Amino acid sequence: MLRAQRLVRPAMGRRRTESRSLSSLTPLTFDTKNPIKKVMAANRGEISIRILRAAAEMGLKTVAIYTKEDANNMHRLKADEAYCIGEGKGPVEGYLAIDDIVRVGKECGVDAIHPGYGFLSERADFAQAVEMAGMTFVGPTPALVAQMGDKLEAKKLAKACGVPIAGGDEGAMDDIEQAHAVCKGLGYPVMLKAAFGGGGRGMRVVHKESELEENFHRCTSEALASFGNGSVFIEKFIVKPRHIEVQILGDNYGNVVHLFERDCSVQRRHQKVIEIAPAPSLSDDVRQKITEAAVKLCRAVGYNNAGTVEFLVDQNNDFYFIEVNPRLQVEHTVTEEITGIDIVQSQIRIAAAESLPELGLTQETITFRGAAIQARVTTEDPSNGFQPDTGRLEVFRTGEGMGIRLDGSAYAGGVISPHYDSLLVKVTSKAQTHEQAARKLARALEEFRVRGVSTNIPFICSTLGHPTFMQGLTDTSFIDSHPELLAPSTSLNRAQKLLYYLADVRVNGPHTPLATNLPPSKKEPVAPKLEKEDEEYIASNGMRHVLVEQGVDAFLKEVRNRKGLMIMDTTMRDAHQSLLATRVRTRDLCSIAPYTAKAMADSSYSLECWGGATFDVSLRFLRECPWDRLRELRKRIPNIPFQMLLRGANAVGYTSYPDNVVYEFCKHAKEAGIDVFRVFDSLNYAPNMVLGIDAARKAGGVAEAAICYTGDICDPKKTKYTLQYYLDFAQELMDAGAHCLCVKDMAGLLKPNSAR
Repeated sequence: MLRAQRLVRPAMGRRRTESRSLSSLTPLTFDTKNPIKKVMAANRGEISIRILRAAAEMGLKTVAIYTKEDANNMHRLKADEAYCIGEGKGPVEGYLAIDDIVRVGKECGVDAIHPGYGFLSERADFAQAVEMAGMTFVGPTPALVAQMGDKLEAKKLAKACGVPIAGGDEGAMDDIEQAHAVCKGLGYPVMLKAAFGGGGRGMRVVHKESELEENFHRCTSEALASFGNGSVFIEKFIVKPRHIEVQILGDNYGNVVHLFERDCSVQRRHQKVIEIAPAPSLSDDVRQKITEAAVKLCRAVGYNNAGTVEFLVDQNNDFYFIEVNPRLQVEHTVTEEITGIDIVQSQIRIAAAESLPELGLTQETITFRGAAIQARVTTEDPSNGFQPDTGRLEVFRTGEGMGIRLDGSAYAGGVISPHYDSLLVKVTSKAQTHEQAARKLARALEEFRVRGVSTNIPFICSTLGHPTFMQGLTDTSFIDSHPELLAPSTSLNRAQKLLYYLADVRVNGPHTPLATNLPPSKKEPVAPKLEKEDEEYIASNGMRHVLVEQGVDAFLKEVRNRKGLMIMDTTMRDAHQSLLATRVRTRDLCSIAPYTAKAMADSSYSLECWGGATFDVSLRFLRECPWDRLRELRKRIPNIPFQMLLRGANAVGYTSYPDNVVYEFCKHAKEAGIDVFRVFDSLNYAPNMVLGIDAARKAGGVAEAAICYTGDICDPKKTKYTLQYYLDFAQELMDAGAHCLCVKDMAGLLKPNSAR
């Protein structure tokens, strides 16, 4: 027996998860001998969700199945119970495992199994296995599935009922010689079709005899892979037809009705892309004839449950039967929108032996109103031959609003697997007219934001806005006739790119681009070597000797007594936090440090090599310790005072720190080698500088207060930042304990006359 467990991630084999409760809903009471209380959706993705929702609305218990590759698909979370199937099988084979699915259904008490579309939906042996296990197959009888699933048999039945066909009743074949004979009788061009399949697979158009053999082998191979049978049939190819299909509902008592038609002419390689209901530009006369023909055929074979009768309509409005799809169609949504009839719920109730009159469905009462269009949003890239894209959905935001219906299973963070169909969501619009529905659908699609995979949304929007589509005049050659629809359209995706960049930098560090495309130099820079006399010179020259041996006051007195210009050099700080921030490392500075100690011994007031953004750049960009840098430089430059930029109460950060943190920081900075603390505030806000000045003094360093210059003191019209303003501010800083002052001209506004 199955073991009931709540699992986050399924293990191999069948496991059950419970996801919701329907205790608040009362199940429908079926006045039949076959009541249905629990339904399984034997499918995946959006169609599984569609079935589960329909059953839930009826108050029925629901069961989902999934393979281990599909463990995170949304459909398993929409059911009361979900079971992992297909142990030891491939991702697709799991959904084709009839014995496994039937066994799960029996063991968890399922009353009915709905196959959805694709996979086992047209397999008569599946329908038979369900019935033999004592459960109800939500679909036609096994005999009808077999009869209608055989495209050749369906053509013969249509011909017997007087429904026009375009040939193809010669029988199924897998022999190329027989194919040559049939094609010769029909005349080229011809269409090769899989005898036991649909959905555009196993179909090829052959325009001349020389193309037959290659296309025949491809068609049979594809049919065998997709449907388990490689037989094909051949019919006359109709040039530029419209693809019209009629939705049918039949009960178990001989009643058959149609829910009008759909236009599925917008196709690519026989795969439907956009579906419309009702068919635009179809005359009432043709509509009546084609729907009557569909009902006549289905009534003749005793058809029950939902199905679709498909036709081609040529340019003379003559129509030809193609096939019957004995299942729910992908595009059933547009029919539901214009008729207001829930086809899936109708299927379940018919399977429970209710009659169409009991459902309130008689041909006289079924009408349509307005127009509906469905577009299949997939991960296919039109600019790359519609190759399906795979990957994680980084962003998935849909377009919504009045008259928009969404049927899908995709979600942000979900993974699009290469194992399954590339469908993300079906978007259906409903409006009063075909043109209004097209505009509404285009608007909704333009609101979509899908990141992480490519989509066909730009292609669909181009199609919806084309004048031919707006007028409802498309045929099956529409896409091939308008290659401009496939023109690549690249999304700017600015927000996502920015977020991705920020996340990448935060996690992996910066990737600063080079300022030039030139390759790095292959020459290794060589630092000048010092001789022994140079080392002796360094040991006896430089302002730091005065500061260390005689103290701060003697140092300041020596500075005032010097007659020549003294230099405060900021190269070592600026070089690693400017454009070269990720290039100038501690090892680079240490390489040149000994020569710097000699070359600048006489002229230097100080070297500003620390503080400011040093910590941010060293830790975040260079992944180096700024304290180690300071100590290493101090070893190599013992004779020149080191200066740092101190942002007052902010120290070397970007926010105010507690006072004790600033005092301790300055203490450790002095011990590691800093001599002069240049205290700075960009707004000349003295209260923010007072703490820094005091911390520098108590640490034993030189407290140098910086005045930021702005304005123009020589311009009498400038009345805010005057000479008196700067004199008053300087006095305020000296009163706070500053040992010396400096003028910081960040914006380059200080003119020679103002400086004097």
